[in-house]
Amino acid sequence: MPATAYPAPRTSGTGSSRLGRAALLAAGSLVATGTATLAWSALAEPRLFALRRIDLPVLPPGAWPIRVLHLSDLHIVPGQRRKSGWVSSLADLRPDLVVNTGDTLSHLKAVPAAVAAFGELLDTPGAFVFGNNDFYAPVPKSPHRYFLRAPTIVRGTPLPWQDLRAVQVERGWLDLSNGKDTITVRGQKIALAGVDDPYTRRDRYDKIAGPADPDAVVRIGVTHAPEPRVLDQFAADGYDVLLAGHTHGGQIRLPGVGALVTNCGIDRSRARGLSRWGAHAWLNVSAGLGSSPYMPVRLCCRPEASLITLRPREDPDTSVGVTSSAAVASRAPRGNGRPAPRQTTSTARPA
Repeated sequence: MPATAYPAPRTSGTGSSRLGRAALLAAGSLVATGTATLAWSALAEPRLFALRRIDLPVLPPGAWPIRVLHLSDLHIVPGQRRKSGWVSSLADLRPDLVVNTGDTLSHLKAVPAAVAAFGELLDTPGAFVFGNNDFYAPVPKSPHRYFLRAPTIVRGTPLPWQDLRAVQVERGWLDLSNGKDTITVRGQKIALAGVDDPYTRRDRYDKIAGPADPDAVVRIGVTHAPEPRVLDQFAADGYDVLLAGHTHGGQIRLPGVGALVTNCGIDRSRARGLSRWGAHAWLNVSAGLGSSPYMPVRLCCRPEASLITLRPREDPDTSVGVTSSAAVASRAPRGNGRPAPRQTTSTARPA
């Protein structure tokens, strides 16, 4: 009996077309997400200036609190009115001391813009060191260079750092480039010491080496790049607070990962904010207020200034943070019997 022939099943393009549409939709979503992220990091976040507030219990019992405004990495160029206005408005905070940890310039004609940005802050006692981009303008370079263990330092056009120094010194700010000095605030002596830019190997710690002033209520060490070899020496000499910049906080940070690079010898976990350095010193690394004009992007790393309130160790208010829109957890160790510092960030205009 002849076998019954059945017609072959007809194939349909419906399944493959659905897969094609899904693939196109997924690809389109990735492109849209990437475009939105790039737009945010280039056009929005670099303009969202934040104020980081830190309470730090380092003063002896009975001392008056001291408010230190930490500025870093303005990388200012002519025409940056928004940045200039925000920085100058920080004078409304009425800090007791301003510390500028360098990389203020990024353009041959940026000194007048820097002076405008500092504004009335120049009437407040202050101190400063220089960063690598105060001496030489930034140059275009491939992002992969930041991942090299020992990248070659490329120098751009020389910048008028001497003019920037003259302005700050004429207004009473102390040049701490490989130097030390003291300043009196509210009748209390503050010991200050700093080094010239470690990133370009201009630091000469031997010129300031030795125990920090034991008669000061607080001892502050200042550097642009937070190189461990410099921080170790400050800590060994008994400095209580160390201030640095240079890292831009990593500039591009990923959720759950943090900073991808630091552009110096410090580890990625300390690229931004407050941490312990050794058994005694506190380190604050500012994420800075600007970036290279050739890489003007930030992601999950807003530009910032820091207002650090130094308080007596027994002050009951030390552990109370300022109310803000976004809290930033401190990496400080807990359970050591000492009051814990607090960090918060605020998007609001300084008040």
